[in-house]
Amino acid sequence: MQNIRLKVLWVLIVNPMLCVFAMQKQEYQRCSGQSNVCLFALCGQSNGSPDPVLVPEVSQREVQVRQGFTGTDLLLFGAVIDPTGREKDFDVIVVLKGPSQSIRLREKRQIGGIWMNAESTAFRSAPSYFAVASSRPIDQIVDERTAAIFEFGTDFIQLSPSGSIDLEEQARFRAGLVDLRERQGLYQTIEDGVSLREDVLYQARIHLPSNVQTGNYTAETFAVRDGRVLASAVADVEVRKVGFERFVEVFADRQPFFYGMVAIMLSLFMGWLAGRLFNRG
Repeated sequence: MQNIRLKVLWVLIVNPMLCVFAMQKQEYQRCSGQSNVCLFALCGQSNGSPDPVLVPEVSQREVQVRQGFTGTDLLLFGAVIDPTGREKDFDVIVVLKGPSQSIRLREKRQIGGIWMNAESTAFRSAPSYFAVASSRPIDQIVDERTAAIFEFGTDFIQLSPSGSIDLEEQARFRAGLVDLRERQGLYQTIEDGVSLREDVLYQARIHLPSNVQTGNYTAETFAVRDGRVLASAVADVEVRKVGFERFVEVFADRQPFFYGMVAIMLSLFMGWLAGRLFNRG
């Protein structure tokens, strides 16, 4: 809790000051040596409407997966700061994505009373985890075109199909993938999942299930007003295994042959031990 309070103070006080100082320094360097142009630029900046500054933070930058891991909640929070101090009424959308992976989907059909594999397709880059939280329903914040560009929702996940595939068939497999991972808790759409305070502070709580894949996750936050994305910022989160699970993962990845031999020997030993115990009974 103390760490979160310190992060909040950094987000609200230090980071905005650094951002404003950087903006002022940039404008000064741009205008130095040209006094007339500098005066015009400063006046134009005061009368204009500069983009807001988005300062995001995450409650934990590293999620450790241990034995008995049942999932965890990530708290994504921060501030949307307008340099003019006048414009408000921002909407905030948070997109949390896990590492991409290639995946092959197979469709099962009942043929002659038997369920068999029928058509299949492959996607080269499907996110292993995908969650979207927003201050309002997405269709009330942006139009469908903007939502598709920024992947605001599970309907707009950008998958890369492998090879040529019919558009109707691709849509069917895409819907099947989304439905499967939604039931697994790996794809989420959380409407009204971002709370705003005084049109400046925001926070969103997103759940990571126990079956989440390890790797680097990106939490991208967007500030939106009048259907336009005005600012965005990214925070990184690493999910990794620790302890014995980490040892097994590294051993299997670096020594696959010996890992397979150990698994076979362990299976044979457990089978022999079970046989001895049942024979005694």
